[in-house]
Amino acid sequence: MKALNFTNQFNQIKKATYLGVSFLGLAFQTNAQEVKTTKAHFGFIYPLSTNGTHAPLDTNNLSIHLLAGVSSVEKGFSYAGLSNVVRNESYGVQIAGFSNHIGKQANGALFAGFLNTYRSAKGSQFAGFANLAQRNVEGAQFAGFINTTGGDMKGVQFAGFSNIARNISASQFAGFMNVAKDVNGSQFAGFINIAKKVKGAQVAGFINIAETSDSPIGIINIIKNGEKSIAATIDESQTSMLTFRSGGKNMYGIIGVGYNLKNKDEVYAFEAGLGAHFFKSKYFRLNMELTQTILESFEKGEYFKGTFRLLPAVKVAPWLEIFGGPSINFVSTNTVEGKALHPESDDLVIRTWNRKNSDFKQSLHIGYQAGLQFVF
Repeated sequence: MKALNFTNQFNQIKKATYLGVSFLGLAFQTNAQEVKTTKAHFGFIYPLSTNGTHAPLDTNNLSIHLLAGVSSVEKGFSYAGLSNVVRNESYGVQIAGFSNHIGKQANGALFAGFLNTYRSAKGSQFAGFANLAQRNVEGAQFAGFINTTGGDMKGVQFAGFSNIARNISASQFAGFMNVAKDVNGSQFAGFINIAKKVKGAQVAGFINIAETSDSPIGIINIIKNGEKSIAATIDESQTSMLTFRSGGKNMYGIIGVGYNLKNKDEVYAFEAGLGAHFFKSKYFRLNMELTQTILESFEKGEYFKGTFRLLPAVKVAPWLEIFGGPSINFVSTNTVEGKALHPESDDLVIRTWNRKNSDFKQSLHIGYQAGLQFVF
């Protein structure tokens, strides 16, 4: 999938980042035979510490450094005002004001004000900016901006902006974007989710992209084995719409534009929403939709309509579907034409009321929608 090429580009950036942040560990490597010891380690910055120049070879149960600490293995708690550099494995809890760098596997928890880097991990990682894993992670990643896992992620990723993993067995939560190959769980993103195969739900504020995803929840869903269609509809207020519906086997998104045939000013219509398929057979299915419609003149005044509708649909050809059914609608408007669309005298109006200290009028009424849908 072309969209997944993003991961290749990001991997190049990530490799460059690793080269930049790993200079501390490389500076302390030695060709001498490693001598394993277990001790407490206190210091200012390498080599100004109780372990001195031997620090890169030592295994510690406790490490506390004012600025930066270096060691071979950490088996307990380590703290540094700036950075912890562990050439091999870490166990327990590592806390750094700026960054933690684990050469091999991080076992336990990492807390960094800015960045955590490690080859693989079993535990949880917390960073103000980014967690960067070269290989597999079993646990959870929490980052203010981005989490990346070069291998498989068996756990949960939380990021303010983006999560990137190869295969994930759990869920991804991101403020903007999630990227993965195969997802055995769910993706939740403020804007976009990208994956190959998803066994679970994809939930995005705008768009989902996948080869296989049965239950995408987004306004636009580009699913290779899913369904996409263009529909022409009309409802009880004489608003005609041209909508794009896209999704998987169970869920789909709706986005459309249209024109109101009854009004003179508030005529431009916009619609977005979500839908679900039920009772599916070769020639029939029931569609349930929840949508928000806006009528605009692009001048003063607003018209909002929230709609819940049930639409029985009959497929008359592999590419053509006829549908229509009842709806219940909640309208909030402060325009003359908007109020006239649903007067109190209308038999379809269940109730009307005025908002306190406002010129907005609300109404609850029964309606309908009918249309033709061209499936491709």
